[in-house]
Amino acid sequence: MEKKNKQKNEIKDIQKIKAPIVEALKNASDNPTYQFHIPGHTKGKAVFQDFKKLIGEKALNIDTTDEFDNLGTLHPATGPIAEAQELAAQAFGAQKTFFLLNGSTAGNLAVGMALTKQGQKVIINRNCHRSALTGLMISGAEPVWVCPSRIEDWSIWGSIEASKIEQALKENDNVGLVWITNPTYEGVVSDIEAISKVCKKYNVPLVVDEAHGCLWNFNKHLPETALKLGADVVIHSLHKTGGSMSQSSMLHIAKNSVINPDSVEKALKLLHTTSPSLLLLASLDAARAALQSKSGQALLDRTIKNAKYLRSRLDSIPNLHQLKTSFGYMTDVTKVFIKIDGLSGKRLESILEIDFGIEVESASDVGVLLLCNLGNKRSDFKYLADALEKIASNNYTDICYLENRKHMPMLEPQIVMSLRDAYYSEKEVVKKEAAIGRISAEVIAECPPGISVLLPGELITEDHLPYLNDYSELEVVKRN
Repeated sequence: MEKKNKQKNEIKDIQKIKAPIVEALKNASDNPTYQFHIPGHTKGKAVFQDFKKLIGEKALNIDTTDEFDNLGTLHPATGPIAEAQELAAQAFGAQKTFFLLNGSTAGNLAVGMALTKQGQKVIINRNCHRSALTGLMISGAEPVWVCPSRIEDWSIWGSIEASKIEQALKENDNVGLVWITNPTYEGVVSDIEAISKVCKKYNVPLVVDEAHGCLWNFNKHLPETALKLGADVVIHSLHKTGGSMSQSSMLHIAKNSVINPDSVEKALKLLHTTSPSLLLLASLDAARAALQSKSGQALLDRTIKNAKYLRSRLDSIPNLHQLKTSFGYMTDVTKVFIKIDGLSGKRLESILEIDFGIEVESASDVGVLLLCNLGNKRSDFKYLADALEKIASNNYTDICYLENRKHMPMLEPQIVMSLRDAYYSEKEVVKKEAAIGRISAEVIAECPPGISVLLPGELITEDHLPYLNDYSELEVVKRN
């Protein structure tokens, strides 16, 4: 009886939360038509059978694009798509929300195109995602690098200090934008409110790539979203932790933003496909609806409790260490970065995968990053903690320490040529060792986390080599 009542409550809960794209797709599926338009597989009828069995006939049946079946359009947003974006704006506390295909990368490219211009300076953190670099290459704007604090024991970047942003604003004219990443990939949180106050003091817009913080607005035990702390534009990767399908994200224009939403939409229109996937758009609609629902809120509460349980277990394991707030850094409790004495992160990653069937988010030369996700059960965390306990108490040989290999770029770039000029320059390919002293003509940034080891216009030094073990040749600016 109790189980039935729970199911009834969940049904009532779902009915209260509106998901316009999901509803429109369901209506289209329930009322089939003769299809003489794209996509050419025609509701899965012309799809390779093994693939159809793998993903299911229903998924292929609703794989369509905008303009058909009364689903509305993405650019300009009309019908259910427009309504879904409006509901998302309300849920996240934004003035305007745009659904993104091609992930938060599309949002960063749009920011570069719409909000910066050639010759203009942009204050940006060293550990930005490579897509932010691409946005600047497109516009021709010049980065002014701000290096966050370093957490040396963990070989990761820490928080960005507001004083460094203010110093950069004082020292540079023609600054069009401050563009920062928060949280870091490992969950370290900066003081966005303080940074926002500095930006407002100098009348410069603030963009926050909050890709890994899309859950923050939905639970009081998580950090405050930049949308409430004074940022003008915020980008969220819903597919990373929010429950939408891979490649789907959102870009928000804050309520009191100085940015014109039309300029961002025009850039997105140029960047987006003209055949947007309704499956991906519907998954964004569904993720927002789920996060607002009672069952979704319960799931998020469970996730935070599970994260705290895991952290408690980890504290009791000898030789294992976790990055946490008590070290003096603000962190997101759901992102757990750990290291074990005598093991590199890459070695720990391989042990977890090969011996225990556990896949982690990423590994560096020092540690591994574990994400406590909405879909994980308590039993998952018990198994994970038990596995780590066994690893920490056994003698595993760490071969990675013998290779002079590093995985998290921690270098301050020496810029000797503009991003755009270097990228579009005449190039040549040289042996890695011969590239020392040359100017990089390419972006090298392994994903995850997508932070650049080398960027166009950067002087290549011997310090780069431990990060480039998988490269035998590099693309450099050709000498005259």
